[in-house]
Amino acid sequence: MEGEERIKLNVMGLSYNQIHEGAYALILAEEGGSYRIPVVIGAPEAQSIAIIIERIIPPRPLTHDLFSGFAHAFGIILKDVFIYNYCDGIFSATMTFVDANGTEVELDSRTSDAIAIAMRTGAPIFTTSEILHKAGFRLDSDRPGIGTASGHNSAGEKIEIRWKESRNPVSPDKISNRTPRIQNLAIEELEQLLQKAVENEEYEKASEIKALIDAKRNSDN
Repeated sequence: MEGEERIKLNVMGLSYNQIHEGAYALILAEEGGSYRIPVVIGAPEAQSIAIIIERIIPPRPLTHDLFSGFAHAFGIILKDVFIYNYCDGIFSATMTFVDANGTEVELDSRTSDAIAIAMRTGAPIFTTSEILHKAGFRLDSDRPGIGTASGHNSAGEKIEIRWKESRNPVSPDKISNRTPRIQNLAIEELEQLLQKAVENEEYEKASEIKALIDAKRNSDN
């Protein structure tokens, strides 16, 4: 796929569909531009991506963590992720790997898996201008960061997700180098985060913080 114009994308955030259970939209942002691409993904992939965005350490490695660790152990680097096709609401992607001898191997992948691994390794994510214009949306100046994602769920049913992106896009190379820190916060700091989560009506996040506070208090007793 040489010679194609590549446009870099950053992860903007995740959105949950209240109507279709288990449907999420991963929002990708054109770097330095106004286009946004919503990618419909499943719950396991959304969870895997969310824990990186939220800087959470799972008690045991998830599948994408294991894959990334395996590649690193054998000196294999994920060079980049390339979203090369979009048809009937489904994106196709490739992952290009480089070994210690400089040999490159290109593998086909689900876009959600490729991005989840890219966020763990710091690999850049690219697409073409054609896909950006075909599947993307320009930000509405009257309603910034708000849009609708359409795609298909695991059963092949067409679904639609309304989304609102976070303010700052997150580049995979920045995410992979972050040190998870919410578990290291003091109880007083966690209580402030809890209050903020409740005020923002982020009740799932508030529940997780509350559980962490309770665990810390129990360990101190």
